[in-house]
Formats: sequence, C-alpha cells, structure tokens
Amino acid sequence: MNEVKAKKFLGQHFLTDESIARRIVDSLSGRTSHVVEIGPGMGVLTKYLIENKNLDFHVIELDRESVVYLHEHYPQLDVIEGDFLKFDLSTLFHDNFAVIGNFPYNISSQILFKVFEQRNQAIEVVGMFQKEVAERVAAGPGSKTYGILSVLLSAFYKIEYLFTVHENVFNPPPKVKSAVIRLTRNDVNSLECDEKLFVQTVKAGFNQRRKTLRNALRSAGLPIEAVPEEVLGKRAEQLLVDEFIVLTKTIQSCL
Repeated sequence: MNEVKAKKFLGQHFLTDESIARRIVDSLSGRTSHVVEIGPGMGVLTKYLIENKNLDFHVIELDRESVVYLHEHYPQLDVIEGDFLKFDLSTLFHDNFAVIGNFPYNISSQILFKVFEQRNQAIEVVGMFQKEVAERVAAGPGSKTYGILSVLLSAFYKIEYLFTVHENVFNPPPKVKSAVIRLTRNDVNSLECDEKLFVQTVKAGFNQRRKTLRNALRSAGLPIEAVPEEVLGKRAEQLLVDEFIVLTKTIQSCL
C-alpha cells in the first residue's frame, strides 16, 4: 500500500511536517525505556521512535489498514491490533512506561482518563491533541477551561503545554489547531483521601460548573453538612487540587 492510497483509504489528517514529528518524539524525557505509541497510523512518529534501539517499544492500532501498512513498512515493529481504551497495559509492561501519540481527537479525553487509571505505571505522556483540549488539560484554577481532567491529572502529574501545531502541517488540513503537551508523573503516591471519592467529588463539582459547590455536590447526593460555608459558596473552577482533597476528606468524614 503506497502512502497516497493509505491516506485516501484511512481518511485521516496526517502530519506532514517531519520537524514537528521529530520534536514530538524528542519531547520524551527518557525516564523509562518502555514506550507505547497509540494510533501510529502510517508511522510518522514511529519511524523516529524505532531509531532508538534501547527502547522496549510497542504500538497499539485499532485500524486494520494501518496495521497492514505498519507490518509492511516496519516488519521489526511489535504492532498490537486493538483498542487502547480496552487494553490492559500492565500485561504489556510490568514496570513503568511512557505513552506517546498523535492522538485521535474524538477519544483524546478518554485516553487521558485511561492514563489516569494507570497512573502508577504511566510515568509520562507526550501527545498531540486538539488545541482546546490541550489548553483545558493544562489550565489552572480560575480559568474557564479548568475542569475535571485538569484537576485529576495535576494531582499526579506535572502538566506542560509544549507548543502549538498549525493546520497547514497536516494533509488534509483540519479545521482546528493542535497542540502538544507533556505529563510527567510527580512524587505523589497516593492522596490523603479516598481516591474514588476524590474523583466523584471533582466530577460532581464540574458537571454543574455554573452552580456553587453547595448545589453541585448536593445534586450528586454527596453529604455537605460538614463543609465550610466559604467553600460551599465557591464554584469548582475556583478550587486548587489540594482544596479538592480537603473537600473530599470532609465529605468522607460524613459518610
């Protein structure tokens, strides 16, 4: 399958700027030699990753035509045909690993939730996202884009917005800009609260983000009688990660 046919067949937006592909790959810190690429397509990142012979490198690709293309062009590559969202990476790596990819924009948030679930092993993520998603993930308190993923991920990762990628480096050009971000695991092994309740509390706060926490948490059925009034009067976007942890501990004390 030649490149022109592959592009037409797959119907995707392909990165054509090799310098950006190299820059994305070079953004990996090298903290681990275990690396998995998600959705490699025709291997624009893969060809640079595979140059590093010291990597324990695998790719996960759902699209059958892409899998055939990768086997033809990179016969030495370990290609796992499947859905990353359903794949248990602990069966692939028994130690820490890094995730990299030009992520499919329609499931990019789900990919990050999956990374969050595997945070004890996923020590780094370098990925290209739709710019608005990247900004949301990297946003801080007080921002209108600060949300569930911002809080959950920043509890366990340092998040860096690395650079913006313009439409003209894709074929065909998408209608939106893209951006590359890096998540690096911090030193937090566990939160000082029930982590499932922490997730529930954060989601409850942002699911009705225009409401005060009093109304948002109450609507989610969480007990708020011990939560200070000054906290209940705020909106979720005003709370730091540490404040969400304290809020969760307070709610936990009422259960």
